[in-house]
Amino acid sequence: MNILQINASARREAANSTRVADSITARLQATDPAASLTLRDLAFTPHPVLDEAALGALFTPAEKRSAEQAARVALDDALIAEVQAADAIVLGVPMYNFGVPVQLKNWIDAIARNGVTFRYTEQGPVGLLQGKTVYVALARGGAYRGTEADSQVPYLKTVLGFLGMKDVHFIYAEGLNMGPEAAARGFAQAEKDLAAALA
Repeated sequence: MNILQINASARREAANSTRVADSITARLQATDPAASLTLRDLAFTPHPVLDEAALGALFTPAEKRSAEQAARVALDDALIAEVQAADAIVLGVPMYNFGVPVQLKNWIDAIARNGVTFRYTEQGPVGLLQGKTVYVALARGGAYRGTEADSQVPYLKTVLGFLGMKDVHFIYAEGLNMGPEAAARGFAQAEKDLAAALA
C-alpha cells in the first residue's frame, strides 16, 4: 500500500489536524507494515496559487512553454504524480473561517487537471483518480458536524468525487477550543470515527 499524507494546516508544529492525520497514518501502517509513506506538509512546502501566470503556463502547449512556465507546470505535475501513485490518501484539514485552508485549496487546484485527473465526456465528467481510499482528518475549534455551518465536508465530497475518489471517510475532532474536557472528547471521537472507517 502506498500512503500519501497531506498536512494542510498553516502551522508547522502542534497542528491538531496533523495530530489526527498522523494517527490515521499510523493505524494504516500498522495494518500493512510494508506500506510506503509519502508525506507532504504544505506549511513547510507551500504550493503556489493558481494565478494568471500559472493558467498561462497550463494552457500553453508543452513544447512552446518557456523555462519559467515549464517549471511552474512541473510543480503541479509532482503533486499529481503523488496522488496517482497513492492507494490511500490522508488529508489533515483544519477549519479556517468555516472553509478549508488556502494551503489545501492550492493543492486541489494543482491536482485537478482536465485530461489527467478528470475528463469531460458526452455523458458528463469522469474522475480518473479511481480505486483510492481517502481519510480526511477534520480538526475544528467548535462543533459543526452535521450542521449547515459545515461547508468543508460537502465541498470535499464534491471535489474528491469529481476526481474519482468516492471512498472517502471523514474523521472528526471537534470542540478543540471549548476547554480541555471538550478537546479530550473531540480526540476520542476521532479515534472512534477512525475505528469505524477501518472496520
